[in-house]
Amino acid sequence: FVAERRAMGSPLRLQLHGAFGEEARLAWQRVSDEFELAEAAMSRFRADSELTQLNALAGSGEAVAVGARLYAALAAAHRAARVTGGRFDARVLDDLDRLGYRGAALPDRAGAAGGDRERTGGRWLERCPRARTIRVAARVDLGGIGKGLTLRWAWRRLGIAPSSSVGALIEAGGDLVCGGPTREGGPWMIAVDDPAEHGRPIAVVALDAGAVCTSSLGVHRWTAPDGRAVHHLIDPATGEPGGAGLSSVTVASSDPAWAEV
Repeated sequence: FVAERRAMGSPLRLQLHGAFGEEARLAWQRVSDEFELAEAAMSRFRADSELTQLNALAGSGEAVAVGARLYAALAAAHRAARVTGGRFDARVLDDLDRLGYRGAALPDRAGAAGGDRERTGGRWLERCPRARTIRVAARVDLGGIGKGLTLRWAWRRLGIAPSSSVGALIEAGGDLVCGGPTREGGPWMIAVDDPAEHGRPIAVVALDAGAVCTSSLGVHRWTAPDGRAVHHLIDPATGEPGGAGLSSVTVASSDPAWAEV
């Protein structure tokens, strides 16, 4: 069973082995629903998303009640920044907008982008678990980690156990999670595209279960307002496109959100 659609700006695909008919249809519905709910919570491109409404109030000191998905995603992004010593930092939304990769319209603010990171340091998020309210001091983008978290949540909704007779692979763009038996037996064979020649694998990852996430310069490249060729992978230390000399990076992990980080 294979089903496909677009979600979060990427092709979304579910591949199932050992599930058919109504069981397979319900599995696809659970995956598709999870991506719809996550997009409504975390998309920076939707004016009506929870994240856009929160970002509109960034720096105001106002606490906002948010849903469980956005609350969990912001907590994960904040933890990831601490664990990586700031090498991962979600506070790049204004940088992306400045470079021309604009999302939903937000109020203009003087000194945004990198200045927010300098002013707020690591203390940009305040949470109240009891009321599930959030206060942010800087605007955030949850693109990569948000997709990884959505894959994690969709996988949990499928309920594929290590001993299951059903195997599944969920793919969203360059990110995927898989587990359970394959049609041929043995591990899932995940091809990694050569960034210089789309469609030709440069490597193959053999995976019994877990996640493989790839970020590359092959899709989200554009010309900035100042005429520079830029891409979407931002170095938080500079607020500019990073990864000097790299064209693609692939990470295999037990969890898609941490592979993204």
